[in-house]
Amino acid sequence: MTTAIAQFMRELERKWDEHRDALLVHRDLKAALTHVVAEPSVQHIPAMTGARGRPAVERFYAQDFLPHLPSDLALTRISRTVDRFRLVDETMVSFTHDRVLPWLLPGAIPAHRRAEVLAITVVSFERGRIASQRILWDQASLSAQLGLPPLDGIRLVRPALRPGWTRSTASWR
Repeated sequence: MTTAIAQFMRELERKWDEHRDALLVHRDLKAALTHVVAEPSVQHIPAMTGARGRPAVERFYAQDFLPHLPSDLALTRISRTVDRFRLVDETMVSFTHDRVLPWLLPGAIPAHRRAEVLAITVVSFERGRIASQRILWDQASLSAQLGLPPLDGIRLVRPALRPGWTRSTASWR
């Protein structure tokens, strides 16, 4: 690997870290969107929540994600792999289910229980900007820790296969 490629990959890491911190630490939507492409996508695979396209992603973050972050959300990175096109983080996520979490547990009322789950985030880049995020976690383990029934995956997956999908707290748009 050349020095230039190594520096480029470190720059991708920096952009992802700034994006993630803007959302999860500072809860600053404008700062979070600084390093994304014109038509980004966000997919939380087990819950099939997220959005595609800048207006939909902004709406998803502003309405379904940022106001609904657990008060004690904590992330501990276990590993990171990065190349010129994507970054993959393996992260332990812990929180208390103290509020409605439409992006993580659509339709579930707060269980007021503590949970810890491994999450895998796959971030794709286009020309050095964040193009897509796919976040996966063990939904069955999370639901069991919180005393919730598992999600009906078939019901959730089918609408997400359509172009331009957006999953909001109320309905598919």
